[in-house]
Amino acid sequence: MPGFDVILAFFGASFLLGLAPGPDNIFVLAQAALHGAMAGIMTTLGLMTGLCIQTLAVAAGVAVIFQTSALAFNLLKFAGCAYLLWLAWLEWRSGAAHASVRGKTAFCGYGALFRRGIIMNITNPKVCIFFWAFLPQFCDPAKGTMFGQIIFLGLLFILATAIVFFAVSILGGKLAGWLKKSERAQVMIHKVAAMIFVGLALALILAEK
Repeated sequence: MPGFDVILAFFGASFLLGLAPGPDNIFVLAQAALHGAMAGIMTTLGLMTGLCIQTLAVAAGVAVIFQTSALAFNLLKFAGCAYLLWLAWLEWRSGAAHASVRGKTAFCGYGALFRRGIIMNITNPKVCIFFWAFLPQFCDPAKGTMFGQIIFLGLLFILATAIVFFAVSILGGKLAGWLKKSERAQVMIHKVAAMIFVGLALALILAEK
């Protein structure tokens, strides 16, 4: 296991990375603003589960495949892009339906949000490659097996980002209380969420190793 000073530095770096605006925390904020804090929390749990899978992939060396094989990288990238565009369509359709039918904002369910979080992270090869580049920097072969250290650091990264995302969920939940008072605002949030997904899809499709 890495020394305490390394662990502290790694946790601090991970926390700051979680604070930086990115696809995951924007996704969490959008869901919490639409459906309340618990929606953001369930989305976060899905994203963190996806990160657990990515951590295992890096520890097992699977990430090398995506780092060295352009075909594998592009296949996963296109799958992730297609999924994000599908989510964009769902959000846009929800906004259109809400505009034509007065009532509560359509909610896909906590289970669906959890699954979306998982798929978002496991279909993004950039996450896998980022872990491959980031985690080993804090490993010390003299302190134990690389597999064990990468798993430990991966879980520590997940903990740090989960703290940030839970806070984002609570903030989004506060916004949800205000948004429920305005149907127009709810429709706009759905459309903004759809545009965010389209933007994330474009960013992913343009990504290079």
